[in-house]
Amino acid sequence: MKWFSSRTARKAFAVCAPICLAATVASACTAVDESTSIDGGAPGPAPTASISGKDIGELVEKLAEAPEGSMSGYSREEFPHWDTNKPEHGFGDEFAQYSRCTSREVMMLRDAVGTVTLDPKTCDLKVGKDGGWRDAYGFLDSKTGKLKEYKFMTDPAKVDAEHIVALAEAWRSGANKLDEVTRRRIANDAINLEASDPSANRSKGDQDAANYLPPGNFRCVYLERYITVKVKYGLTVDPAEHGALRTAVADCVSRGEFR
Repeated sequence: MKWFSSRTARKAFAVCAPICLAATVASACTAVDESTSIDGGAPGPAPTASISGKDIGELVEKLAEAPEGSMSGYSREEFPHWDTNKPEHGFGDEFAQYSRCTSREVMMLRDAVGTVTLDPKTCDLKVGKDGGWRDAYGFLDSKTGKLKEYKFMTDPAKVDAEHIVALAEAWRSGANKLDEVTRRRIANDAINLEASDPSANRSKGDQDAANYLPPGNFRCVYLERYITVKVKYGLTVDPAEHGALRTAVADCVSRGEFR
């Protein structure tokens, strides 16, 4: 889903996008502490960033700026997924035994809470009584503008595998010029995958960081991973996107969200 019906309209708002986004996020963050999950528990601890404020600032400046490209020639099939779990996808030694399973299945195991198991031979996911997936993206109520309760999901089929840098956004940012091997890596990279509430995922669609950042407690880690993926694969950012990233990173740094 896109916020604007045309690319021209989107660019018309490019100047104010970082400011508007920062204001929206700041409001949402105020509501985070008041939110609870749908099972009556707390929203859970906020995900922790893995790099320092200095490092994330330097990473933002490594991003190459370019006008956003077109969707010409795009399809999701240009990014082969789901691939089997290979070392190149970055899930690490902890998940090496699941080499028969797909990157999506391994992501589901990695992001689960409570008792969730993945059979390394059949790749069947089993969810225990206390197991499931707690969304950390957050979802704003369209009527009140406040953060809704964080969703706790127990059915694997009702969990989305979210690409942090959406595949269509990657295409518009230079992946259209990359080979299929590299696009496969973008689509299956552990850094670029996160289990999420389908409603939160749909609210993002294929938008870049100029138009969408998670309103919930995953926001700063999302920023880290979004920027990391773009730098890792040489994907560009347009000026509005770059500005939004700088503004959001500065906000996270000021609140001590990076170590």
